[in-house]
Amino acid sequence: VGAVTPEEYGDYFAWGETKPKSSYNSSTYSYSSNPSVLPLSKDAARVNWGGTWRMPTQAELQELRTNCTWTWTTQNGVKGRKVTSMSNGNSIFLPAAGNYSGSSLYQAGNYGYYWSSSLNTDTNYPNYAWNIYFASSGVYKDRSYRYSGYSVRPVCP
Repeated sequence: VGAVTPEEYGDYFAWGETKPKSSYNSSTYSYSSNPSVLPLSKDAARVNWGGTWRMPTQAELQELRTNCTWTWTTQNGVKGRKVTSMSNGNSIFLPAAGNYSGSSLYQAGNYGYYWSSSLNTDTNYPNYAWNIYFASSGVYKDRSYRYSGYSVRPVCP
């Protein structure tokens, strides 16, 4: 969301917020509900792209992680991962867009962080949501503070 080409980083969003902002921290975070999956009115993909676009669930990101090959590459000068389906050969490029913490962009060119629409429901981590992140070393499922500024790449079921 916010990118015109696959290589562009696009906008960064806190989980449950639909507009980019200048600072990503607990004091600027505005979404306080705890749904297991974001309602479409708080889904950055649906609000910004419309139609049936939405953020992927944690299960969908896990399926992408498991059923695709993730090749670290450079596309038009931008580092990231080419994600290729093992079943049909279709692929997408996810740039290593880094993440925002406070008002600073971190790890761009080295890591990519992409939100799911799924809340982490483990009571030990009530302020976290699920994401997928990657580096040249691998691809990982993780939970992160919801106020972090991460990328969103929509799905259209």
